[in-house]
Amino acid sequence: MKLQRKNRRALTLGALAVSGALALTACGSDDTGDNSGGGSTTTAAAGDIKCDDASGQLQASGSSAQKNAIDAWIKQYSAACKDVQINYNPTGSGAGITAFLQGQTAFAGSDSALEAEEIEESKKVCTDSQAIDLPMVGGPIAVGYNVPGVDNLVLDPATLAQIFDSKITNWNDEAIKKLNPDAELPDLKIQAYHRSDESGTTDNFTTYLQAAAPDDWKYEPGKSWEAKGGQSAQGSSGLAQQVKQTSGAISYFELSYAKDGITTVDLKTEASEPVEATIENSTAAIGAAKVVGTGKDLALELDYTPSAEGAYPIVLVTYEIVCEKGNKADTLPATKSFLNYIASEEGQGLLVDAGYAPIPDEIITKVRETVAGLS
Repeated sequence: MKLQRKNRRALTLGALAVSGALALTACGSDDTGDNSGGGSTTTAAAGDIKCDDASGQLQASGSSAQKNAIDAWIKQYSAACKDVQINYNPTGSGAGITAFLQGQTAFAGSDSALEAEEIEESKKVCTDSQAIDLPMVGGPIAVGYNVPGVDNLVLDPATLAQIFDSKITNWNDEAIKKLNPDAELPDLKIQAYHRSDESGTTDNFTTYLQAAAPDDWKYEPGKSWEAKGGQSAQGSSGLAQQVKQTSGAISYFELSYAKDGITTVDLKTEASEPVEATIENSTAAIGAAKVVGTGKDLALELDYTPSAEGAYPIVLVTYEIVCEKGNKADTLPATKSFLNYIASEEGQGLLVDAGYAPIPDEIITKVRETVAGLS
């Protein structure tokens, strides 16, 4: 099973960029088909992407968890809309929201919905309006590990919480042995890594720990890591790199980062069998989410303690955060054009191959309607 898992994770998006700003320009590519016809036309490879009157530079930043999806989307969009240059900086959800609220970007990516005070603050940059949450990307938060000789590992919420709270510090701990009686667990120190930056992935991961293991995780969930001990790294890519290169490491990141030989934990739930982190296993959990935002805001409430067979318990939804009204006139056409594309059937269709789960039809339909009304 683990060999198949590794093969599935040999994704086709190319090398994982670990630098700061991601600047993808509409320079064309070798596989975009016939590009004759100018910036407002589409190509056979790009499909029916509507550029309308979009042009200029579009600055955005935030969630690093969605970076691989953004990569894939920008590649296709730029092939069709050559008059638009999109610069997405995967600084993390917290930094992305801050930049948006300061008027530095056209939209932000965040793995957790805006808080009430952030919505209130957004009224300063959204003329006569406020910011709204548009769910665009879904998927599991994988728990990746690097333990020599251990290709299959099962953990339950309590054990996972104790590991990340520095209560369990060695891989041959009795609690881990009990869950993995057939594994040859080495006498090796656990190197638990968490995000150094504010992150919606951290918010979702710690929300899961509190919901599923309340007796073992006493910290309030949030974008900032609150537990003591452990080590830290910047962004999902930074965590994945540490797991890959550090013997004894364990960390959490979006499934699209669990590749190039990184194996992941199967999580024990109330179901009869432990659940692997896969797109398929996260789809049901996202589909069961409830829309709790008001008006045009489409913030979702997730269930972190599912009991159904094969339901992976740690999922996240990444939102694109944008002004409902009062967007800057010079970036509004490009913002609507790009968001319209990534919410389209074609844009969502790229997500599975990129290691993500598409947003369910009943939710993404509302997203498309909302994007069409942005002003």
